[in-house]
Amino acid sequence: MLSDRHRREAAEILYAAERRRAPVRPLTDRYEGIDARDAYEIQLLGIRRRRAEGAVVTGHKVGLSSPVMQAMMGVDEPDYGHLLDGMELREDTPVPVAAYCAPRIEVEIGFVLGADLPGEGCTEVDVLAATERVVPALELIDSRIADWRISLADTIADNASSAGYVVGEGRDPRELDLKAVEVSLHEHGRAPGAPAPGAPGDPGDRGRILATGRGDAVLGDPATAVAWLARTIARFGVPLRKGHLVLPGSCTRAVDVAAGRTYTADFTGLGPVSLTFS
Repeated sequence: MLSDRHRREAAEILYAAERRRAPVRPLTDRYEGIDARDAYEIQLLGIRRRRAEGAVVTGHKVGLSSPVMQAMMGVDEPDYGHLLDGMELREDTPVPVAAYCAPRIEVEIGFVLGADLPGEGCTEVDVLAATERVVPALELIDSRIADWRISLADTIADNASSAGYVVGEGRDPRELDLKAVEVSLHEHGRAPGAPAPGAPGDPGDRGRILATGRGDAVLGDPATAVAWLARTIARFGVPLRKGHLVLPGSCTRAVDVAAGRTYTADFTGLGPVSLTFS
């Protein structure tokens, strides 16, 4: 367990790393004994600072909720973070890769809440009853920890590696079996340094599938992840409110992004959503 002074110091280190786009060594290397409780308190210090600067909380995200993502990051349980209004991205506006430290994207079935969720005791039934619509989503994640060398405490403190999100139109969740929604992530465009169109070695813009997955990769059911989130953050006095977007975790592995590429996730029953990087 860390002292309040060390928690404030860690929050300042992460804030500066994001502002300067200069990743830092893991907090777990700096602070012996840091645990998940410390990390959530560090995250909340960062969020309070952002809110004092004018940021608005627009929702929350669950991270590391699929076995493939837990294995990729070397952790064994989910985490959560806050979504802020400044993180909202648009399909028609390219995202500058240079604005981030080490950006990746994840494919998610997002939940837009039409009513507040209960905290303690929240169930999948409560989640579906409170959800106005589910939406196709891409989450942009980024680590202020150098080389993504994170433990669970590192990513929690770093707001669950949150950086941005874009969502599509969506539909009523009761019209779908969310566990059976299938998704494929495609990449299009030319990477920097690729041969010019028509030149020898030009691969063209055929597009390729980078990853595939299903809704049940997320704790067996995306609604289960949302219910877990509601119960977990209630312990910190954080509610899930009407109008919030909740991202329950990725259906596929995370994918590194490159300038000059467009990434499109196509969901059965929900349709596509895309992000282009510059």
